[in-house]
Amino acid sequence: MSRKKVNWQVFLGVILVLLSAFFYFLHYFIFHDVHHIFIYLVGDIAFVFLEVLLVTLVLHQLLHRREKKLMLNKLNMVIGVFFSEAGVDLLRIFSGLDQNVARTQAKLSEIGEWSEKHFWKHCKNFRNHHYDINTQKGSLKMLKQLLQQKRPFLLNLLENPNLLEHDSFTDLLWAIFHLAEELIYRDNLDGLSDNDYRHLAGDIQRGYQLLIVEWLHYLKHLKLSYPYLFSLAVRTNPFNSQISVEIK
Repeated sequence: MSRKKVNWQVFLGVILVLLSAFFYFLHYFIFHDVHHIFIYLVGDIAFVFLEVLLVTLVLHQLLHRREKKLMLNKLNMVIGVFFSEAGVDLLRIFSGLDQNVARTQAKLSEIGEWSEKHFWKHCKNFRNHHYDINTQKGSLKMLKQLLQQKRPFLLNLLENPNLLEHDSFTDLLWAIFHLAEELIYRDNLDGLSDNDYRHLAGDIQRGYQLLIVEWLHYLKHLKLSYPYLFSLAVRTNPFNSQISVEIK
């Protein structure tokens, strides 16, 4: 806080105290009743504590909750853009590298029927889910091409100050951005050493795990707040090949 601002506040405080003293003196000068002055003075001071309680503990908490809800809605809009632009495509490519993808598909194929409790349960389970990533099974070149294409978009997301309020999504962006750099710095993805393939598999698994959990959190938000967007997300579920975006 600047010194100029402090001086202004001190000056205002002194003026208010002097005005209060002046009007108490004026009251005494007119009515000559000290007893009456002290009755109301003590009563007003006693109410100050209740006023502080109402303002700081009740009203402040209500405003904080409302502000936090508005912030989360804005963050979920950004997260929605991420999944539309890159997230869902990344899930498709990552799942193509997962040798245990059948287990994941079995759990996530009926996501449209889940309740809120199902979402919480599966978010918890997928934080500890084991993925068997085989970097030679799918297409690292396709993954590199996608991340290279979306790199400016990812950089713009990292520069969004609102995302500092969402630690888990920020961790996801860093994981995806790191994977992008790892792939982009390799000119040729064919014939890498086994150690290098394992290293890339670890980076992919980290991003894959965080991505699925954030995707489930985002779908839960859509189901509760935006059913029409949730309907589209279900019809484009990358873990269910039997569905169609067209409503039949």
